Amino acid sequence: MKKLLFIALALLATQIGFSQDEEQNGDEPKQGWVGSGTFSLLFNQAAFNAEWQGGGTSNYAGNATISYSLNYNKDNFTWDNSFLGDFGLTKIKDQEYTRKTNDRLELNSIAGWEINDSNWYYSAFVNFRTQFAKGYEYDSDDDSVREETTRFMSPGYLQVGPGMLWKKNENFRVNIAPATARFIFVSDKFTTTAGYVDGDYFGVDEGETMRFEFGASLSGYAKFKVVENVFMENTLNLYSNYLENPQNVDIDYTGQLNMKVNDYLSANFVFQAIYDDNAVGAFQIREVLGVGFTYNINPVK
Repeated sequence: MKKLLFIALALLATQIGFSQDEEQNGDEPKQGWVGSGTFSLLFNQAAFNAEWQGGGTSNYAGNATISYSLNYNKDNFTWDNSFLGDFGLTKIKDQEYTRKTNDRLELNSIAGWEINDSNWYYSAFVNFRTQFAKGYEYDSDDDSVREETTRFMSPGYLQVGPGMLWKKNENFRVNIAPATARFIFVSDKFTTTAGYVDGDYFGVDEGETMRFEFGASLSGYAKFKVVENVFMENTLNLYSNYLENPQNVDIDYTGQLNMKVNDYLSANFVFQAIYDDNAVGAFQIREVLGVGFTYNINPVK
């Protein structure tokens, strides 16, 4: 875990130089509301006939992503808001169920008050994360047998707290919040099963639907241009719970490489790594590579 934490911090830190160049070459932040976003739809399909000797199973998959940012600047006040929705499905021939490949719903909001014409701000933030649909664990011997393990708001995460924001520009910021309250919400369906042990389901005790934590969080965002029409986005969230095992830092890192083909076609690569000892106690890794349709949502000016 320490090695991945160091790598994630290093990746975020390397963006300072890129962001400084963009700040020097760009204009001052626009006053008032500025919003923009994208919607992308990716498809993958593979088909094999009965005579195909090379091996393989026919399948098809799709993934839809919508992201939108709505930011406000006025004098010494800044307010950054973002929405991310990501959902994917895959269907493999002869398997009874269509399976999820991706499912994420996230809202972020950070307000800051500038300190003495610097890059530092007093801040307050809110972060909310959950998923859209039910998740299942499938029997390794019989894929028609499955058990529900997650659903909308089970788990659901809500973090809120004051802190200090360092913001170079719209594409590079770091927020440090040493007094963060975190709420983990779950359905009692999963905490009232026979033989349930306190803390087994996302750290929540038997019969309860919420877990409260208090600790420190750090969030960072960096976006830069690699080459023409190729952009790299990095998002890092860290959290340490003062009340229990503060040395076990929760990590959520996402790196996304966006490659624009034209106004409607694009390719992207997503890498995400999550560590949360209340959930699995091991790293969760996700990779997505695809080419598909992209629509730029009309910006607010």
